[in-house]
Amino acid sequence: MKNNISRREFFKTATLAVAATAGVSCTEKSSVSAAAGRTEGSGGMTYRKDKDGQDISILGYGCMRWPMKDNGEGKDVVDQEAVDRLVDYAIAHGVNYFDTAPVYLQGQSEAATGLSLKRYPRESWKIATKLSNMRGTPTKESSIEMYHASLRNLQVDYIDFYLLHSISSVESYKKRFIDNEVLDYLVGERKKGNIRNLGFSCHCDRDTFDFLMAEHEKYHWDFVQIQMNYIDWIEDAEYLYTELEKRNIPVVIMEPLLGGRLAKIPEYCSVELQKRRPGDSIASWAFRFCGTFPGVMTVLSGMTYMEHLQDNLKSFSPLEPLSEEDLKTLGHIAAEYVKFPLIPCTDCKYCMPCPYGVDIPSIFRHYNKCLNDGLMVNDKADPKYRKARRAYLVSLDRNVEKLRQANHCIGCGQCTSACPQRIRIPANMSKIDAYVENLKRNK
Repeated sequence: MKNNISRREFFKTATLAVAATAGVSCTEKSSVSAAAGRTEGSGGMTYRKDKDGQDISILGYGCMRWPMKDNGEGKDVVDQEAVDRLVDYAIAHGVNYFDTAPVYLQGQSEAATGLSLKRYPRESWKIATKLSNMRGTPTKESSIEMYHASLRNLQVDYIDFYLLHSISSVESYKKRFIDNEVLDYLVGERKKGNIRNLGFSCHCDRDTFDFLMAEHEKYHWDFVQIQMNYIDWIEDAEYLYTELEKRNIPVVIMEPLLGGRLAKIPEYCSVELQKRRPGDSIASWAFRFCGTFPGVMTVLSGMTYMEHLQDNLKSFSPLEPLSEEDLKTLGHIAAEYVKFPLIPCTDCKYCMPCPYGVDIPSIFRHYNKCLNDGLMVNDKADPKYRKARRAYLVSLDRNVEKLRQANHCIGCGQCTSACPQRIRIPANMSKIDAYVENLKRNK
C-alpha cells in the first residue's frame, strides 16, 4: 500500500470508478454493469448478470474454508453435515454462485462442494473451479486430467466458471497454459459447452495484468477474478477493476476482507463505522464497498460458520451501495489502517503443508490479531507491558501448537514461491520468533 494514501485521493478514485458505469440502462442484459442494484423482491438477494445475461448472486460462496472435523484417526476432514447446512441456508436465501478449486482444503473442497450441491437441480446453481496446475512443470496431459478430475469430483458434466488459477507472472502463464497448449484445449471445451465461462484469477503486477488484458483479444475472457477491498484499492485494485470495466469483463472479487482482517479492524478505526451504522458489522462495510462497483458480478466470502453467512446475507439482501460520505469514511479508515505493520496473509493456505510442520497461516493470524488488539508492547517500562506480554504468549500456545510455532522454521523457502501475496515468509517467521524469544526472556 502506498505510504502517501490520502482520504481525498481514495474518495476521488473510488467515486469516479463507481460513477463511470452508474448510468447504464438496466435493459442491457449482456452487461454485468447494467444489472447493478437489481434485487429479487423486497429484502431479497441482489443479483448481477454474467455475459449470457444469467442472474448471479452478488454474494458468492467461497469454498476454501468449509468446516472441518477430526475423523477419529487424527486427520482433519470436511464436516459434510455442516457443509450441507450452510449450503441449504445459502441457497434458501438466494446464493447461487459457489467457488472452489482442486487444491482447497488439501484436495477435499471440490468433492464436498459437489456432494452438497448435487441435492439441488443443476440449473439452480453455478459452480466455479480452477486449473490449479501450479506445481512443477505441468504437462498438457496432467493439466487436462486435473480438469476432468474436477468434473468427476463435482459430479457435473459442465463447469459454469472455469479459471486459470492464480497467475503470478507472464512466465508462469506461458509455462502453465500456453507452451503446453492447455489453454487452446480449454477454449475448445468452451466451444463444446463443457465450460460455460472461461477466465482467470491473478495475484500479479500491472505489467503481467496488461499482458493478460492484451490476450483478451485472442481468448475473450468471460470474467476475471481479482483481489479487491478498500485497503488494496489505491495500490492495485483500482487499476485492475478499471481495466476490466473498460472491456466490459465481469469482475469476481476475492479477499474482500483481506483474509478476515477487515472484519476486525483496530478499535479506534471502527468507531467511525459504528457511529454511521450502529447495527451493521464491521465486515459489512468491506462487502458493501465491493458491491458498490457496478462491474462486480459477485463477491466471494469463505463462510465457515452460520453466523458469518447470516451476517453477509444482510449486506447483500438487498445491497445498499455506499454513499459519497461512506466512501469518505472508508478513505479515512484505509489511511489509518495502512499505518499498522501487519503481515498481509489472507489465510489462503497455499503455503501449506510446511515440510517441517510449521503452521504458517495460524502464526501470522495470531500475530496480526495481537497487533490489532494492542498486545504488541516492547517497552518493559510501559504499564501495559506485563499484561500484554502474558496475553500474547498464552494466546500463542492456545492457537498454535508448540511444535508448529515460528521457531521450527528452518528458512527453506519452499513456501515463498507458493504465496500469492509475495510475503517473505521465512524472514517474517524469523522476526516473529525473535519477538517471542524476547518476550520469554524479559519477564
